[in-house]
Parts: sequence; C-alpha cells; structure tokens
Amino acid sequence: MERAMLGVSIRDQIRNVEIRTRTDIAQRVAKLKWQWAGHIVRRKDGCWGPKMLEWQPRTGKRSSGRHPLRWTEDIKRVAGSHWIKATQNRGIWNSLPENYVQ
Repeated sequence: MERAMLGVSIRDQIRNVEIRTRTDIAQRVAKLKWQWAGHIVRRKDGCWGPKMLEWQPRTGKRSSGRHPLRWTEDIKRVAGSHWIKATQNRGIWNSLPENYVQ
C-alpha cells in the first residue's frame, strides 16, 4: 500500500513499522493469495496454471535450498485436501478465507 493511500507523507517521518501496524498488510496479502488461488483453479481456458498447482516433482523431493512446503500447503491446511473441488462452489470458497487470513 502506498503511503498516500493512508494519508501519510514522507515528511511526517513515520516509521514503516508503525505504518504496517496501521494497515494489517499481512491479512490483505493472505486474502489476495486466497482469491488468486480460487481464480486460477476455476479457469477452464486450457492454461497451465491449475495443472501447476497440482504438480508434484518426480522424485517427491524439492531441490536443495527450496522450502519443503509448497505454496498450496497453507490453503490445504484451511480448506482440506480437496480444496480444488471447494473452489468450484463459490459459496463455500468465499466462506473459508476468514480462517485462512487470521
């Protein structure tokens, strides 16, 4: 979020830590990630996005230096292992982000 959107100027000399506490940016990012995941899975135009969310490496391991958890593990924790089916029902999918964002 830009400082101008918050009504804060650089001349105000407010530290970024203070601005972050005012905005709850982590919750905003989590909500956007949730919405994006639902959007990508619901696409039916033949793009590779939904396929990549389900893809697992042949070895079952991630390469050295990579985080052991995948991007979708956070979503599976909230929506369950059948989260991809849950995205098809917008009523269910839109009721779950409160648990995820917190």
